[in-house]
Amino acid sequence: MTQVHHHHAELGDVRLHFVTAGSGAAVVLLHGWPQTWFCWRKVIPLLAEGHLVVAPDLRGLGDSSRPSSGYDKRTVSGDVHRLMHDELGIDEFHLAGHDWGGVTAYSLAAHHPESVAALAVIDVTIPGLGATDISQGGRRWHHAFHRTPGLPEALVAGREDVYLGWFYRSFGYTSDAISDDEVREYLRTYSQPDALRAGFEYYRATPQDIADNAALAGKGALPMPVLAIGGAGGWGRGREVADSLRQFADQVHDVVIDEAGHWIPEEQPRVLADHLTEFFARR
Repeated sequence: MTQVHHHHAELGDVRLHFVTAGSGAAVVLLHGWPQTWFCWRKVIPLLAEGHLVVAPDLRGLGDSSRPSSGYDKRTVSGDVHRLMHDELGIDEFHLAGHDWGGVTAYSLAAHHPESVAALAVIDVTIPGLGATDISQGGRRWHHAFHRTPGLPEALVAGREDVYLGWFYRSFGYTSDAISDDEVREYLRTYSQPDALRAGFEYYRATPQDIADNAALAGKGALPMPVLAIGGAGGWGRGREVADSLRQFADQVHDVVIDEAGHWIPEEQPRVLADHLTEFFARR
């Protein structure tokens, strides 16, 4: 069994918890909401067979610290860049992100293209790129709710198991994509003081994310190859991921994974790891 090592890095205004495993060319895995590095638990051993895998808890989430601000994805991606470049001394790496981790990964690749050898974005679209609507015209109702100041925290606090549990049960291809024990691990961190606020701040930063991404429009396409992965069923985004990324990247490879909804790293870890391994091997 692959051993996962836990670390912390002090980056000034934030303390990041992250895990590492394996050795070789570096691969960075970024999680989304309402998850932590733990969403990659089934993928990490597969990638660690030939790579050094680094999976942080993003700013405010998991066992990382919860600053009062800085949840725009340019700042969050800057945390990851500092972790890799300043703390670990790794100048170039492969990068994969799921959900808000995918938006963060895009920002990192766009602002630090020299650091990202290849980029994979999993089941999310990028706010501010052309006509892309990350909330699917309101179908993803929680986007607007989470952006409401103060209200989500007041209504969800003490009911994290009910509210977050709905997402874990509903967004997969099947309702048991994430087991009860695995849900408890997520609830362990999302029930901690200030964790709900930090998670909702990712949504509240969307206007800034749109502005930051729009400002990249005149800087040309991403120079690295991009792998766009969507889930075929349930709340999976299918080919929306690739449609979004083709607005800002010329080298987009499109994959839709069957029998997966939104929780692709947990629903189809072997299929996902195989796609990532093959894609990263091209660089």
